[in-house]
Amino acid sequence: MASAQIPALLRFLTQDAKVPLALAIGKTPELQKANLTSADEIAKADIQVLQDIFKDQKVAKQILNAGKRVSKKRGAPADNTAASPQKKKKNTIITKDSTPFDIESSLRLPTPSSPDNELRVMIIVTNRAPLVLAFAVCVLKYTMPEQPISSRLSLAQALVSANSRSKAVSLGIENGQSAEEEGWGEGQPVVKVLGRDIRVLKRWDYNPREGPPTTSPASGEPDSNTAPADDFLGNGDIDDADKMPPLWGVDLEAARSSQNNASSEKKTGGLPIYTAQSARSYLLRSISSVQTTTTSAKSKSNTATVQEKEESVACLLSVIDSVCRSWATTLKKDELDRRAWVWYLKVRPDVQSGVQGWGQKGQVKLSDILALRNDS
Repeated sequence: MASAQIPALLRFLTQDAKVPLALAIGKTPELQKANLTSADEIAKADIQVLQDIFKDQKVAKQILNAGKRVSKKRGAPADNTAASPQKKKKNTIITKDSTPFDIESSLRLPTPSSPDNELRVMIIVTNRAPLVLAFAVCVLKYTMPEQPISSRLSLAQALVSANSRSKAVSLGIENGQSAEEEGWGEGQPVVKVLGRDIRVLKRWDYNPREGPPTTSPASGEPDSNTAPADDFLGNGDIDDADKMPPLWGVDLEAARSSQNNASSEKKTGGLPIYTAQSARSYLLRSISSVQTTTTSAKSKSNTATVQEKEESVACLLSVIDSVCRSWATTLKKDELDRRAWVWYLKVRPDVQSGVQGWGQKGQVKLSDILALRNDS
């Protein structure tokens, strides 16, 4: 198996198929021998082959179904920044005729319905990567206020992926030089997100404010969706050459692994990017409250569980935003960016060290995050 295929296979097994990391690592050689090195190949596999490898019928079905799901998703046409209509029931349905304003509107993150006094006693359950993503999305609102929500999500996901690869190297799961070290990002602009250099692609032809609704169809009054515009559109001017245009975080590892297989990658301007919708979806499905986690899955509908997860994400983003906002007037942007990483380290979930702890979930008290407003 090529070295570039190993991390992709591990990501599929752990993130899409929900297989424990230690098990995924142990079964990688057997999957290689069976020529099952990608989601597409696994989707076409005989269930008995997977069962012989994993020694568990339930796990084998879980992996086969994940392979079919991922393979089918790759085969369906989709916009880089928009979710499929089937998965965007609550937000704006994005089509090829959707305006940039529509796209940005569909990516807006949830806001909490819980009162402030409840936030102080709330405990969420997550692993470290989604928490990094949450911190990055929030701090970018203040360090790069010109960026719309699609760019903040993409840049935040680029940071998470770079950190995850560094962690995998330190644990011995991956080896060799990164795509960045091999020069795949050479020539692309760089921005800092939580102290890390992220290669970006400038979106000169994209104006997030293009195509907003002007009136409500029923009343003729201004649409309420236009009120908090800067919360998700950014405050940049696309015609101001002195300001940074909307950005994408470039997926250098995908650029290296795709090489001559460009048709299988989501691309913009010739480079694979971290899509905003995938980052948003990852955030919404990776964070829950202690109450949600400890409640029997059979006692609640899937819709109720999704709503509670969205509320948990909304509460987390709200308290992180309050910390960033409290310091934004006293810290320079580069210092706020650096400080945000320190804040994350102070409140990240306490999990085991080493391979066994990678990807483990832990608890985070929102009161600990709120206390960072008084951090010295």
